[in-house]
Amino acid sequence: MKKFAVILSGCGVFDGSEIHEATLSLLALAKHGCQYEIFAPDIKQHHVINHLTGKEMKEARNVLVESARIARGKISDLKKFNADAFDGLILPGGFGAAKNLSTWAFDGPEASVLPQVEDAIRDMVSRNKPVGALCIAPVLLARIFGQVKVTIGNDPGTIRALDSLGASHVKAAHTEVVVDTKYNLVTTPAYMLDATIDQIAEGAEKVVKAMTDLMDHIST
Repeated sequence: MKKFAVILSGCGVFDGSEIHEATLSLLALAKHGCQYEIFAPDIKQHHVINHLTGKEMKEARNVLVESARIARGKISDLKKFNADAFDGLILPGGFGAAKNLSTWAFDGPEASVLPQVEDAIRDMVSRNKPVGALCIAPVLLARIFGQVKVTIGNDPGTIRALDSLGASHVKAAHTEVVVDTKYNLVTTPAYMLDATIDQIAEGAEKVVKAMTDLMDHIST
């Protein structure tokens, strides 16, 4: 049975993981007969957003603690991640990927990626194990590796930023995936487009299917 790691960045689209993308990725893994473990960094999240008003709140929250809401408490500190224990890695989107797992939301292509996250991604890629990324999360792959083939949908500003890193961006529809066979990366636009929840579910399933196909190809 194939085993995946999933890295979350909090709980909520504006300051953490996009909940639909995270949950539907877990559902897709279960439907494909895969096991999974969930991780998040034990760090303070950049800020807290009131998801009703869209305004910043004067409080502090922890990325691991907030991610545990989605994981129903069954989650580990990302420091415990061991690439040898997994066949694939998935990063759902949400602004947490750009605010907590990296500084992309503030620094664009000059962003830094949280070392724990970069190490996990590099460890998987160095072992020829596929990495999947949804929504805005593919920018982390471009920041780390540079010349990768990914999609974030069709947002012109983000595409220009990816181009500046040497990445090859492919415009993709709601339920399409883009596969980089050099690094074994699978990406889909998800809510970077004006998607519906059923389209998010289909996109997540296609990410998992493409990743398992890569695993089967790599092992032959």
